Amino acid sequence: MIQAIYYILFIFSLTYGLYFLITGFFGFKNIHKKIIKKHKPKHKFAILIASRNEEGVIGHLVKSLLLQDYPKDLYDVYVIPNNCTDDTEKVAKEAGAKIIKCTVPTKSKGEVLKFTFDKLSKHKDIDAYIIFDADNVVHPEFLSRMNDALCDGHKVAQGFRDSKNPSDNWISGSYSIFYWIQNFFFSKARMQMGGSSSINGTGFMVKKEIIDEYGFNTITLTEDVEFTAQCALNGIKIVFVEDAITYDEQPTEFKASWKQRKRWSMGNIQCFRHYSRRLGRTYLKTSFLPCLDMLLSFMAPYMQILTTLLTVVLIIFRILDIELYDVFAYMYSYGILFFLAAYIANVIINIFVVVYNKKSVKEIMSGILLFTLFMLTWIPINFICLFKKDLTWEPIKHKRSMGIDEIKK
Repeated sequence: MIQAIYYILFIFSLTYGLYFLITGFFGFKNIHKKIIKKHKPKHKFAILIASRNEEGVIGHLVKSLLLQDYPKDLYDVYVIPNNCTDDTEKVAKEAGAKIIKCTVPTKSKGEVLKFTFDKLSKHKDIDAYIIFDADNVVHPEFLSRMNDALCDGHKVAQGFRDSKNPSDNWISGSYSIFYWIQNFFFSKARMQMGGSSSINGTGFMVKKEIIDEYGFNTITLTEDVEFTAQCALNGIKIVFVEDAITYDEQPTEFKASWKQRKRWSMGNIQCFRHYSRRLGRTYLKTSFLPCLDMLLSFMAPYMQILTTLLTVVLIIFRILDIELYDVFAYMYSYGILFFLAAYIANVIINIFVVVYNKKSVKEIMSGILLFTLFMLTWIPINFICLFKKDLTWEPIKHKRSMGIDEIKK
């Protein structure tokens, strides 16, 4: 009976992993083909930056946005200071941003964005919103590429999330590899197979009519993936604009990383609880692949815990000399050789995404070699979040002040 339960759970977890493995290979299809055509500047953007105590970095973001290779009369940069105790507003204004004062209590970025969308809803000249985090700096062609996406008929778009500081240490390097893997094996892969990418926190565009029609009503700690799920439920595909690049600051301290990833895991669990049934029903009814994608993505914390437990059970079975006849048990019988092979395969993938993104393997070697450790530290985070009823949103301190001229090669 115990063995039967083990086999059922093993097949379930294996199928889950194979789904992302197989769909990830679509990233290699037409690997260098540009799907989005180039167009003349046409659309007007409202750029929104929700900011909480970001005086050290907000100036560089605003300046990089004002240096965009796009007509200045076709975009406005709005900074929305909230719960600030520093000079974020003053620094942003001096850099050239317009200020929208947040006049309602807010506890999260999602609440700040909802307030701002409501504030700008009557501005008929706005075609689309673009959202950034205060620690970002932006490639000069970002707005041009998002204009291209709009002109091609796309209503929601995610840009390429790159890093300001991938070579600082193994933590920032691991974060960078994590995003590069997500960019290639999820967002790019989904584009190539005709599916939908995922909103990734920053550097994304939403056509104003989508917000006007559906609103921005997020209630979890991860407003980005929650909004992705809402798009899926409403039949809206999200396009991945690979050459619309945002440079994001990655944590360099484990404590900050732990806090941030705990929020992500808790947000995923919240999204699973709120949206899993609707996503499942909608997929069965419409066969709209983004619904299945989001349902499976929200299951990630549960699946990592399940895989860990199955590994522990397998070890116990081996100690008790209970025979098993599945693939994983067979591979595990090779002991350290199996784990070494899995580690080497992971390192090869890491090197691929580093080289594909034209980064220095030497400079990011610590991240390449320790990325597996980075992912393993997610296991206790997921266990904690699984049994924690709620989690308070906490800001991550940003202190890496860099201009676009210091990043762009």
